[in-house]
Amino acid sequence: MSLIPKAELHLHIEGTLEPELAFALAERNGVELPYAGTEALRRAYLFSDLQSFLDLYYGLMVVLRTADDFTELADAYLTRAAAQGVRHAEIFFDPQAHTERGVPIGTVVEGLAHALDRAEERHGVSTRLIMCFLRDRSAESAMETLDAAKPYLHHITGVGLDSAETGHPPSKFREVYAAAESLGLRKVAHAGEEGPPAYVRQALDVLGVERIDHGLRSMEDPELVERLVREQVPLTLCPLSNVRLRAVDTLEEHPLRAMMDAGLLVTVNSDDPAYFGGYVGDTFHAVREALGLNHEQLRELALNSFRAAFLDQDEARRERCLAEVAGYDFDRE
Repeated sequence: MSLIPKAELHLHIEGTLEPELAFALAERNGVELPYAGTEALRRAYLFSDLQSFLDLYYGLMVVLRTADDFTELADAYLTRAAAQGVRHAEIFFDPQAHTERGVPIGTVVEGLAHALDRAEERHGVSTRLIMCFLRDRSAESAMETLDAAKPYLHHITGVGLDSAETGHPPSKFREVYAAAESLGLRKVAHAGEEGPPAYVRQALDVLGVERIDHGLRSMEDPELVERLVREQVPLTLCPLSNVRLRAVDTLEEHPLRAMMDAGLLVTVNSDDPAYFGGYVGDTFHAVREALGLNHEQLRELALNSFRAAFLDQDEARRERCLAEVAGYDFDRE
């Protein structure tokens, strides 16, 4: 793994549910999982596309029932992230996936917040919490979710958009993003993973997002690439996820290096690390090996992660982290 200091900006907390914790929570909550142990569950982590992953991802969430479950989930992620050099994490969560099965949004937010509020003291990791809307649900459901979250906005920094992309353009959520902006929330969105470059344009122009999550297919549109470079719009890439979900065939074919060479402000993240074969330090190591990235390119990826982070209210921390990356000695690895 790579231990260079870094921020993680594309991380779904539900996607950090390791098989061992899933079975422990299932036992605690009286839930029966349809797998004969952790190894059988791991063998199910072979996906043909995004939807096949989502089917397992949502199905396994059934073990998350109480605030303590969400606290334990977040603590487990933060422990692993800190051990891999993460200094700052901006964490996605999917409230609709929980409220639809009877878990109140307050249970989710307060459970996560209990872990995140003590993350800096326990792990040396500052955090932000980003509430994602499921794009394959209705815009009305997203607006209801935003309304339900209002008592908990002191814990939430921004909103995002995730789940099955194809056929669900960003423009579908124009009104809810406008409402989120009026509440002072930051805005990001998944776009250009399975969906076309036009979805990236919509996320920027219709939703007014500050970062694009994934953005992989932007490379198909030279004019869009030119704009993203000119405006230095951050792209939160997830290379291991892209391979596991067949967005690219092999890590060696991933366009990360070409995107860097084009001048795009790209970052490297783990997405759903329990499902995709590694946390963010593992991902740095994997792209270094597969793409032949040198130390200065890895340093640039780490610097980009802090440049793109929502640390506007803590510029001193951003500057400390940037200085730590600039002075990082790769010989320690």
